[in-house]
This record gives sequence, structure tokens and C-alpha cells, in this order.
Amino acid sequence: MNQSVTEGSANTTIANVIYVLYLLALVSGVTALIGLIMAYIYRDGAPEWLRTHYELQIRTFWMGLLIGAIGVVLSWVFIGIPILLALAVWWIVRCVKGLRFVGERTPYPNYLGWGF
Repeated sequence: MNQSVTEGSANTTIANVIYVLYLLALVSGVTALIGLIMAYIYRDGAPEWLRTHYELQIRTFWMGLLIGAIGVVLSWVFIGIPILLALAVWWIVRCVKGLRFVGERTPYPNYLGWGF
């Protein structure tokens, strides 16, 4: 089968659902874990451009967990509060950009980086 046809017809619903679950995690927390599990399950069968989104989602969870833990520990000395606020902004920007790139059916640029 032609690779461009396969990649063009890739189902983006799961990647979109994971981004939405991640955004909902800012309120509930548990939905991020569900999204992480889904990203691990679906990344292997995805075309290369869509795999970048699953990799980004997995990295976003683990980096967010690390930064969140540091922010919680440092909140005892009040520097953690700005860290947690910056983490929320970082989380939202990555998810919104991811939704945009999935909608355009393009890979997430620099998906292995720490930035946006």
C-alpha cells in the first residue's frame, strides 16, 4: 500500500482525545494517567508523523510529573507556586499546539525537547 495514503488516512481521534484528557488533567489529575496509558498503547502502530504526537504526550506527562513534584516540594518556601503556574502554562501550550498540529496532520516539531 502507498505510504502517503496510509499516513494520510491515519486516525487522529485517539491523539486528540489524549490531548483533551491532558487538558482536563489540570482539573482532575487522573485523566493524564489515562492519556499516558493510551499514548503508550497507540504509538507503535501509528504512522511516523502521528508517532511524534504520542511521544510528545508521553514526554509531557513524565516531565510534568517531575516539574510538578519539584514545584510541590518547593511550595513550602513559596518558590514552588510560580513553578506550578509556569508548569500549567507549559502544559496548556503543548496540548493546544498538539491539537493544532494533529488537525493539520503534521508532525509535532521538536517533540523531544523541553520547550513548547
